Amino acid sequence: MRGLVIKNTGSWYQVKTDEGNLIECKVRGNFRLKGIRSTNPVAVGDYVFITLNSEGTAFITEIEDRKNYIIRKATNLSKQSHILAANVDQVILIITVARPVTSTVFIDRFLAGAEAYRVPVVLLFNKVDDLNDDEMLYLDKLINLYETIGYQCYRVSAKFGQGLSAIMSALKDKVTLVSGNSGVGKSSFINAILPNLKLRTAEISDIHETGMHTTTFSEMYEIPDGGYLIDTPGIKGFGTFDMEEGEIGHYFKEFFFFSKDCKYGNCTHTHEPGCAVLKAIKEHLISESRYQSYLSMLEDHEEGKYRK
Repeated sequence: MRGLVIKNTGSWYQVKTDEGNLIECKVRGNFRLKGIRSTNPVAVGDYVFITLNSEGTAFITEIEDRKNYIIRKATNLSKQSHILAANVDQVILIITVARPVTSTVFIDRFLAGAEAYRVPVVLLFNKVDDLNDDEMLYLDKLINLYETIGYQCYRVSAKFGQGLSAIMSALKDKVTLVSGNSGVGKSSFINAILPNLKLRTAEISDIHETGMHTTTFSEMYEIPDGGYLIDTPGIKGFGTFDMEEGEIGHYFKEFFFFSKDCKYGNCTHTHEPGCAVLKAIKEHLISESRYQSYLSMLEDHEEGKYRK
């Protein structure tokens, strides 16, 4: 029997069969994905085959080939990964420039990870109703940066429904992963799109201006007009996984554009003479913040977090 994994609680998976039935499933103890060292061999968005048992539950016996997935380094396990979702058409990365602050390093790491697996990302800047003049100026600069690189950006206030109508057409008939740091308003955004869900939201900590986890597992929600939203727990950092050092620059769109003019084919864009990327940075054609994010990913490699 075939179905779609729509919920993962860590120990159980909820599968929606092709016939429309919801069945609680487990994974057999020896079930592992070939070639992926993952803490969750089955992810929300996977199409699977299941075998029913006498208790009315089932075992997942096989996963269909994925068209893509979003993966990050598992927390405190540098040798393993965690798959956020599989078979997605796009990601909406929710960002806040204040309360809490989403760092450009986090944004850039996420974008590079998505580029590596050919998953388009839309940047949604939330809580625009709560910004002072300086914060609004910073928001304008960020949006200008990422739109110049080629990423679609939206300004919204999920709390007040501002700017959401423009997003609706982008969601239709697509499987969309919603991600971002804790506290940026993922649950508020999904509630605004699907008000009948009434997902729990939490206030931001006044002391640290950080978010609290309100989603504890991944789940897919069907959009009435077609498509799915995938809600995932908030993530504090995005540890890149399974990249070779020489590949990293390929996942920064503007680096890749200039790198064709580098003197050396294996240029790391750190010290080499004739490096077109370093020249572009000096000429302010590449953002310094993007370059610092790139260097932070190279440091991951030095710590042994990438494959050899």
